[in-house]
Amino acid sequence: MRFLTAGETHGPQLTAIIEGMPSNMRFSFEEVNNQLQRRQKGYGRGRRMQIEQDTASVVGGVRHGKTTGAPIALVIENKDWKHWTTVMNIEPIEGSDEDKRRVHRPRPGHADLNGGLKYNLKDLRNVLERSSARETAARVAVGAVARQLLGEFGIKIAGQVIRIGKVEAQRRDLPIDEINRLTEESPVRVTDKRAEQQMMAHIDEIKQDGDSIGGIVECIVEGVPAGLGSHVQWDRKLDGRIAQAVISINAFKAVEYGIGFDMARLPGSQVHDEILYSKEQGFYRRTNRLGGFEGGMTTGEPIIVRGVMKPIPTLYKPLQSVDIDSKEPFSAQVERSDACAVPAASVVMENVVAWEIAVAFMEKFGGDSIEEIRANYEHYLAQLERY
Repeated sequence: MRFLTAGETHGPQLTAIIEGMPSNMRFSFEEVNNQLQRRQKGYGRGRRMQIEQDTASVVGGVRHGKTTGAPIALVIENKDWKHWTTVMNIEPIEGSDEDKRRVHRPRPGHADLNGGLKYNLKDLRNVLERSSARETAARVAVGAVARQLLGEFGIKIAGQVIRIGKVEAQRRDLPIDEINRLTEESPVRVTDKRAEQQMMAHIDEIKQDGDSIGGIVECIVEGVPAGLGSHVQWDRKLDGRIAQAVISINAFKAVEYGIGFDMARLPGSQVHDEILYSKEQGFYRRTNRLGGFEGGMTTGEPIIVRGVMKPIPTLYKPLQSVDIDSKEPFSAQVERSDACAVPAASVVMENVVAWEIAVAFMEKFGGDSIEEIRANYEHYLAQLERY
């Protein structure tokens, strides 16, 4: 499977095309839009979330509530487009730089300057429009489709915020359905009510100071069989592919599995997961410190992956930069922004992880229809049971 997205943050729409989804899969429009709405929630978001109420239209690949096997085309309209029809018009326009809202002052921490240098663009709006985190709406819609495929085989996904700035949530060993329930009720997507209040107060403090704050989010996936991914080539290792997908989310800078960076200070006896066997469970691990992966392949234990999100670089107390026209220093201009987008980033991460697992699932059990995939999957489970 593969997908492409297109569109700009202030353009008329975002478009995503998914290729390789099997036929005869039940398709829930409500679930796609539910994931889009989840992405827009979260304490610390800016005014744009009040303007945009994202919903996706399916304009290809689905008929009478089921996939056809053809490419699935998704469209997410930009409700704010009416205010940008001149600035973002595809036709040439006459007028001053002010009329075109030309951007010539790159913001630190954004793609502005690098993109301008790479593509030889003197209007940095051509960079920021596409590099904006708005594009993650399309990726969430794609992930929502992938989740429906995984759901056909009992694979469940949850996400939660572990840290915002200096406030860390208490780790709790909860069933995945309980994590989903509690985080949906929390403005900062945590299961720890004490930390929830502290995080919200911390965000308020940061916002009052004109600053921004990042954090750590965790994604848990249950029901994945052993053997997705492969050890035989570096680019077939599923943990590596998930790590690349997570890092590709705007503002994400680090990834860890299981106990993660703590492995660097512990002896091997406190890191590796002992292998056990029972007739009821087959092979399983005593612990899950490696986060569900060994040798680039799933072990059958829950996948536990975390991502670190840096603070959003658009600040209301701007940092210094350099004007690309005059080469003179200035204080970076402010575009509309959030003080904290960590809770929303948790939803984005869930869905990009879902996509990578769905791709690996299709590589392993691939077929053109959901019935063919199910037969392959059940045959494999029987093979594991006989092993």
